[in-house]
Amino acid sequence: MLRKAVRLFYIALFLLGAALALVGDGAAANGGEVTVLQVKGNIVPVVADYISRGIQEAEDRGSAACIIELDTPGGLLDTTEKIVQRIMNAKVPVVIYIAPHGAWAASAGAFITVSSHVSAMSPATSIGAAHPVSVGEEMSEDQIKKATEYSAAWIQSIAEKRGRDPALVNAVVRESKSFTALQAVESKLVDFIADDLDAVVKGINGRQVTLSSGKQVTIDTSSAVVRYSEMTGVEKFLHMISHPNVAYILLSIASIGLITEVSNPGLIFPGVIGGICLFFAFYSLGVLNAYWAGILLILLALGLFVTEIFVPAYGILTAGGVISLLIGSFILFSESDASMQVDPALIIVITVIFAAFITFLVWATVRGQRRKVETGREGMVGQLAVVKTPLNPRGKVMVDGELWTAELDSGAAQAGEEVVINKIDNLKLYVTKKNSGG
Repeated sequence: MLRKAVRLFYIALFLLGAALALVGDGAAANGGEVTVLQVKGNIVPVVADYISRGIQEAEDRGSAACIIELDTPGGLLDTTEKIVQRIMNAKVPVVIYIAPHGAWAASAGAFITVSSHVSAMSPATSIGAAHPVSVGEEMSEDQIKKATEYSAAWIQSIAEKRGRDPALVNAVVRESKSFTALQAVESKLVDFIADDLDAVVKGINGRQVTLSSGKQVTIDTSSAVVRYSEMTGVEKFLHMISHPNVAYILLSIASIGLITEVSNPGLIFPGVIGGICLFFAFYSLGVLNAYWAGILLILLALGLFVTEIFVPAYGILTAGGVISLLIGSFILFSESDASMQVDPALIIVITVIFAAFITFLVWATVRGQRRKVETGREGMVGQLAVVKTPLNPRGKVMVDGELWTAELDSGAAQAGEEVVINKIDNLKLYVTKKNSGG
């Protein structure tokens, strides 16, 4: 009896192991949970790190799918390539959901959406406009053609891998075509329309996808729990400053702080704030592929502004600095697409602020230089002194508790009278009687 029970136990154990093996290599993804990532804003390196980490978490936890809520005007090409590669090689189904209502997946967002295993759009959203833009100052026709050919071939290869229409995505790149949610679904650019995340979870249930390993899996979200994987505090901060407008503002604050510290040594606070902002500005400029010519022109403008404070150039240096600042600002992000440009209105406002600030510093410096010296011996000129011994014309006077030898310019002055100091020569004061027009 005992032997029979042991035999049954081992048979049950064998069957359980076989079942677990089939589940591990089977046709259905784990329906325990769905990992959700949220991407809003420009596609920059910190976003690529966040998406890679989120997909890795979904893989480690055996999620049924990793859903990425996307709302982006575009971003950097090299960062987009990293994200697309991570999605294409994911070990779990990756779903792109363009949301919320009114969102879009333009430029880089179109490439990311096409690379997903399953894609969905919220009503009143759009996708497309992925034509390459000029790089640097200005691309030649041949360079533009090469960039367009590369981008078109790349997105077509992604579309073929995902079973989407290559001709359609080709138009997205070559003709900058955009599609509404309804048009995208009808053209099979995306799979379906979903009002909210719950509709997406239901919509992907039962869909079959092929992973990079060649294994086909059926997404099972029938009993899945939604788990959000949010950006860390550091990632949120880096994403916030990885915006052209923010980078430009940080650079401006840093410049104003450092100029203030140079023109007024010892204030400390402006220098500290300027140094911190400069550090973050250089980080932002680095990840956003800022054009070096723009940075150098802005630095030249700052040099001209500082020189204007110490050299009386009658506004010539300030005018040159303003021109240099304007040109440098407008070409600062000329290597990126339209979504990565500094707002022209912000450039004008910052330039006006700089011009007003430098004008104020120059005025304050000139005013300080013209002000009468109020310390040391020179500061005594114009002060009143009390006669201690009669001045006829020489005698002694008291100034600020000190006894000085004095000489009266004319007439005589008795003890107790007040005289005005006109000049100091060595340790002798030359004075005038107060009541004689001094």
